[in-house]
Amino acid sequence: MKPHPFDYVRADSVDEATELLAQHGDDARVLAGGQSLLAMLNLRLLEPAVLIDIASISELSEIREVGGKVEVGAAVTQNRLLAWPGLKAKLPLLAVALPFVGHFQTRNKGTVCGSVAHADPSSEIPLSLATLQGEVVLRSRSGTRVLPVSEFQRGMLMTARKPDELVTAIRFPVQTSGRVAFREVARRHGDFAIIAIAAVANGNTIRLGVGGMAGRPATREFAVGADLRDAINALAWELEGYEDMHASSRMRRDILRRVGPVVIEEALQCAE
Repeated sequence: MKPHPFDYVRADSVDEATELLAQHGDDARVLAGGQSLLAMLNLRLLEPAVLIDIASISELSEIREVGGKVEVGAAVTQNRLLAWPGLKAKLPLLAVALPFVGHFQTRNKGTVCGSVAHADPSSEIPLSLATLQGEVVLRSRSGTRVLPVSEFQRGMLMTARKPDELVTAIRFPVQTSGRVAFREVARRHGDFAIIAIAAVANGNTIRLGVGGMAGRPATREFAVGADLRDAINALAWELEGYEDMHASSRMRRDILRRVGPVVIEEALQCAE
């Protein structure tokens, strides 16, 4: 199929982009990498009146450290973050999770912030952001607000972004521990994950993040040495899992029960 007709505007600054969003509101969509948006346009799941291209805005193309956090601009591609020299030292979870995102070709265009803004519950980057307890920077004509990811992610393809707001960056806390692990189960590498699981071990606690079980990523903290298998079994029943063409809810629960303890063990045994 072909998309419904729309106007195209390439914004040269964040101010121009937010002004356009203020004018058009729900009738506008933001284009950065387009790996999810263009498919939805072609299927006519979205029919915006105007497309606002932010890919060439220089201030959105930076990766920088700000107050103990790594801030990734909205125009930064997934492969650019993967190639960032400080990634393994500052964000080891992203270093192991990003290779699971799509394929090399899609990562060349797909943006880090675009994945978070799209809010697919099985996506690796929103899961990593939730597991690391990061935050999202939103800007509108009236100002800037910063939301914890727990408030930003509302549900399947749903966020707290207002129609006149632009996601300008996401911020990952710099990790003090390199004890991380990430695994996902998919039909093929690069496909959407049936279940994705991330773990970060800090001192005597382990934070587990699970994607693909509910409308948004879920995180839980466990004490090292606790009966983790019982805890993960309880988590699997709490999240329930949803049904789709890829897996049943029962299959999703079984994967979490089997793979969750393995991911935690890998994180605990991971060298700093």
